Amino acid sequence: MIADTEHRQPPRAPEIASPEEDPNATIQCNSPPCFMHELDPSWLGFMPWPEVRAWRKAQRARLIAERLAPPREARATRDAAITPRIRAALPPMAGMVVGFYWPMRGEYDPRPLARALHGEGVQLALPVVVAKAAPMVFRPWFPGVRLVPGVWNIPVPAEGEPVAPDLLLVPLVGFDAGRYRLGYGGGYYDRTLAAMPKRPSTIGIGFEQGSLATIHPQPHDIPMAVIVTEGRTVSAGQ
Repeated sequence: MIADTEHRQPPRAPEIASPEEDPNATIQCNSPPCFMHELDPSWLGFMPWPEVRAWRKAQRARLIAERLAPPREARATRDAAITPRIRAALPPMAGMVVGFYWPMRGEYDPRPLARALHGEGVQLALPVVVAKAAPMVFRPWFPGVRLVPGVWNIPVPAEGEPVAPDLLLVPLVGFDAGRYRLGYGGGYYDRTLAAMPKRPSTIGIGFEQGSLATIHPQPHDIPMAVIVTEGRTVSAGQ
């Protein structure tokens, strides 16, 4: 059973301004600001937000390029190693709504797993961006549902009353041992999770090449309950 350990606020679209994309964002510190310039940020364990923002942008570009580099066959093999790990991390599915994502830019492809779960009677949903700087909604998905292009031309269900997922499969660009995710910088998932009255459990899905010592988490970052890669499963206490 996955523990519900997430907290706070946003990751996924270029036109939505999040703390990650706001060059004027500031970081609140507990020490008097007059002394901060004299201290080495790496010694303190954090970097100033403008540096974190620039670092994340560079890491994001590098990691996406790296995950796209292997040939299609190697990526399929990598995906095949991830699927049973996701299965093992899933709680009992009876009566649950599972949100997943439509893959892009070399992400793990959860669609075969989604089709299999649908065949087992699990209700599924896809995220839909309905307004800038607003939480996403989730609309029901099933094989044959009518899809239309959404943000970044990612297919989304054309209609359907929003549903509240009990579990989310969340794509990662990068991640760290604290189960914090590096996303695309748009803030979609953190914003959505923070707004949900009942926080769903989350399984972050990425690749070992995306493992980082830290993503330098900020107050708006929400850790995943579990992170799954082709090589391991990272959960609380590990």
